Amino acid sequence: MDLTPYKEFAKEKLGFSFNDISLLVTALTHRSYVNEHKGSVKEHNERLEFLGDAVLELVSSDFLYRNYNEPEGIMTALRAALVRTESIGDAGKELGYEPLVRLSHGEKNGSERARDVILADCFEAVIGAIYLDQGYDAAREFIAKHILVKMDTILDEGSWRDPKSYVQELAQKIDGMTPVYHTLSEEGPDHDKTFKVGLYVGDQLKATGVGHSKQEAQTEAARVGVKMYRKLEAGK
Repeated sequence: MDLTPYKEFAKEKLGFSFNDISLLVTALTHRSYVNEHKGSVKEHNERLEFLGDAVLELVSSDFLYRNYNEPEGIMTALRAALVRTESIGDAGKELGYEPLVRLSHGEKNGSERARDVILADCFEAVIGAIYLDQGYDAAREFIAKHILVKMDTILDEGSWRDPKSYVQELAQKIDGMTPVYHTLSEEGPDHDKTFKVGLYVGDQLKATGVGHSKQEAQTEAARVGVKMYRKLEAGK
């Protein structure tokens, strides 16, 4: 295979050349691709993902410990906000490695949600590859540049808090009422159903959320509601 795109990506986006470029290739190889190319491709990225996840958690924990003097429960919530699938998936999109990810034909045509999870998994695998090839300090710098910089935004938006509890607190404070959730629609086959849920305060629809379960859609609606209420607070 032509390794040039992977070498160019490492140099331009990561700022260094891999000693073993096959680590980066493996980090961007999904299990489905290996299953589709049995015999010619032997390793997918799940072992590197396992390693990268551990490095990401350590670096994030160390950063929070050194910079924030908060109780364990809050520190745990802050770390969860930093390393959740959406955060690291977005970081992967910003890096732009999606064209280099090796997937089966079926996965290439999969849902946007499935691709987001794959991109997030690849990000952790890339961390694992950097750690093995360049060492802990290089992996820590990579995480700091692409993940830890999001901390200020997370704190500013309050996105580290449980969105359903937070929107309830804001709704009671501003409107004097407790929000409720109503399912607005259900679409798609049973194995890939999409739910749309509305967040209501009194008889007013305040926000909507979409997800692949009612719980997921409620959480998304709550996140939107939190942003709405925080804007109202800021305008006062």
